[in-house]
Amino acid sequence: MNSYKELLKQKEALEQQIHEARSRELSEAISRVRSLVAEYEMTAEDVFPPARAARSTGTGAKVAPKYRDPNTGQTWTGRGKAPKWIQNEEREKFAI
Repeated sequence: MNSYKELLKQKEALEQQIHEARSRELSEAISRVRSLVAEYEMTAEDVFPPARAARSTGTGAKVAPKYRDPNTGQTWTGRGKAPKWIQNEEREKFAI
């Protein structure tokens, strides 16, 4: 069985080999990609199209109200918890 110090030395040697192999293969991959880009006359936008803007959650455009209380004029979009004035009522009669 190997000692702890021997195992650490082996680990260090393996990490060095991994680093060297990655560097070598990365260099080859970059060379192949550059060759293909040149061959097909591609641009950066062809390879890496602009990212679409991510939709943010929580803050966004206001939603138009769908229901109005005729007594107070309060409105509700139909999203979230229903206000007390529309609970247990038929919503169609409050539709805007």
